Amino acid sequence: MKKNSYFVLILLVALVTSCSAPKNVAYLHNSGEVDLSQSQFLYDAKIMPKDILTITVNTVNPEASAPFNLTVSTTFNTNSRSTYSQPVLQTYLVDNNGIIDFPVLGRISVGGLTKSQCEQLIHDRIKPYLNASENPVVTVRMSSYSISVLGEVNRPGSYQVSREKINVLEALAQAGDLTIYGVRENVKLIREDAKGKKRIYLINLNDANLLTSPYYYLQQNDIVYVEPNKVKARNSSIGQSTTLWISATSILISMASLLYNILK
Repeated sequence: MKKNSYFVLILLVALVTSCSAPKNVAYLHNSGEVDLSQSQFLYDAKIMPKDILTITVNTVNPEASAPFNLTVSTTFNTNSRSTYSQPVLQTYLVDNNGIIDFPVLGRISVGGLTKSQCEQLIHDRIKPYLNASENPVVTVRMSSYSISVLGEVNRPGSYQVSREKINVLEALAQAGDLTIYGVRENVKLIREDAKGKKRIYLINLNDANLLTSPYYYLQQNDIVYVEPNKVKARNSSIGQSTTLWISATSILISMASLLYNILK
């Protein structure tokens, strides 16, 4: 009897241990082994084809910059009977060759430039059209900077990036983080370059070397996909609740059978 009791106790401990075994869900678990000095740089997004730019030019004399700040009228409905229009700045679509058509200056190649480089380029091109005393201030913003997060996250979807800079951890945070079923060692990053070529890169969220990776910061229109683990893949065919009930029932039947054989 005592021998059988020890056997049952060992079996129960094994069952509990197997059910509560820790999963590999920690991010950057080897952070103490990574030299983060390599990550000391400030990321600046580059302008890509199909980006939409908002460009403003400011001068001391507003009339001097007016030709470079085209506006379009946008109609707003306040109620069913009245409408009004409000001028907004013209936006500029970067074509497949990385070129925009800017007023007065004509066609300008901005593809592959950072915001600050684009601002300096337009500043230098505008200067000859102004009085020597004018020093124009050019501001470039990307109006279409967005990323998408799909798969085993709590809030999949597309997200607008207002500050034109986001890393993969921030993107996952916006999507509500990974679910317990997400594979953290094999997150896929789908990226399209300036020539339209698509590539898939693999990201390991468990590895702190991610902080120094060229894929740590996301580019506009990047897609992050978190694939499900084997447990979720199996559950998808018969349903998660059914699997849990079957597992629980099997354990209870096994325990009842053992107790019956011991106590009879």
